[in-house]
Amino acid sequence: MWIIPVLGLICGALLGSVISLQIPVAYAKYLSIAVLASMDSVFGGSRSALEGKFNSLVLLSGLVCNALIAAVLAYLGDRLGVDLYTAAIIVFGIRIFSNLSAIRHLLMRRYIKSYPDASDTQKNNMLNDLLH
Repeated sequence: MWIIPVLGLICGALLGSVISLQIPVAYAKYLSIAVLASMDSVFGGSRSALEGKFNSLVLLSGLVCNALIAAVLAYLGDRLGVDLYTAAIIVFGIRIFSNLSAIRHLLMRRYIKSYPDASDTQKNNMLNDLLH
């Protein structure tokens, strides 16, 4: 189930690199926040799917709410002359890296648990080493 959001991200990146689309400079801040909100939702959805907690309503509402809040921050920042969108970029960046780290740990745990030749004690030792 986690592969679907990742495939969507890869397809979107490939389409974006093939299609030549000029974005006005005035919208660059909003586009960067929209991309980060999308990536945050994709990686968060992938993480929750690996943890067995995936809910499509949470994914969709998180995507919409994150994008709207970030866009409002960027707009208010433009109106006030302050780069408030930087706060959204920092938060999304931290969340993306946090989700990627959790995904990596979950995948390594699954891989270690699937070792056919290792005893349960060896697997537990490897898992403990992974956590420290």
